[in-house]
Amino acid sequence: MGRYEEPEFLPWEGRRVPLTFVAGYLGSGKTTLINEVLASANRPIAVFVNDVGEINLDARLIRRRHGDTIELTDGCVCCSLNEGFGAAFDQLRARAIPPDHLIVELSGVADPGRVLPWGRSAGFRLDGVITMVDAEHFGARLADPVTAHIVTTQIEAADIVILTKTEQIDPLKAAEVSSGVEELATAVPIVASGTSAAASLLSLGSRHGAGTTELPEPTLFDRHSAELMPVPDPIGMDDLNRLLDTLPPDTVRAKGIAASPTGARWLIQIVGGRRSITKLPAAEDEPPTDLVVITLP
Repeated sequence: MGRYEEPEFLPWEGRRVPLTFVAGYLGSGKTTLINEVLASANRPIAVFVNDVGEINLDARLIRRRHGDTIELTDGCVCCSLNEGFGAAFDQLRARAIPPDHLIVELSGVADPGRVLPWGRSAGFRLDGVITMVDAEHFGARLADPVTAHIVTTQIEAADIVILTKTEQIDPLKAAEVSSGVEELATAVPIVASGTSAAASLLSLGSRHGAGTTELPEPTLFDRHSAELMPVPDPIGMDDLNRLLDTLPPDTVRAKGIAASPTGARWLIQIVGGRRSITKLPAAEDEPPTDLVVITLP
């Protein structure tokens, strides 16, 4: 695999677009946050979406919002950094008018430190790293040797940490999670998900002195496996729930779109032991897909 080469020209008459990375373990709420930003930004936003799996469901969902979404289909960003990621930057540079901001959603198992040098690509400037932390499952992630290193690395790279799912736990537990995050991210703002979280994404300010000058070699994150589970089309709710009951016990994330016998579309999302099946509005109907299932080895 060849090394990516920066273009010799400066696009957009030398203007540098602020670039924010959004990190966080699988199911921490990255896509939800980005959707909130795109729905309320009222200005042109470009988004690189990249997640583990064979199909890019998160990009499919985000495209329904306002903004300029560029899909990446190469799975984890660190698996093919020099090809898919570089090509996405080139595609954006080719646009006559630059976006006001570029948001890059990293894979749930990506190390933000590996991609920071891309924030100094021609036409861009690194604005910072936002790391999403699932408060409900934070303790379990740190207790698991497979996920502890991933979560710790993501938090340590953050300029802002956003705690999600705090409403699912009691205030005392939420305070303990916040203290645990503070130990890993010293002097870094920690905010709860919500309106302030979306605003934080676009108001980080410049990042100073982070990263290295060379683009890193890609790193394989092979501790998770992604498979496709076929979903019958159409499928009734009872049959759908029975199908989901057959998922492996070590499933950490699953996502897909199912079609009901009446033609309605259902968005399926599973994080840990929590299952959500939500009817999509008629105006946002999407073709049904297989279920992307991400499990521990």
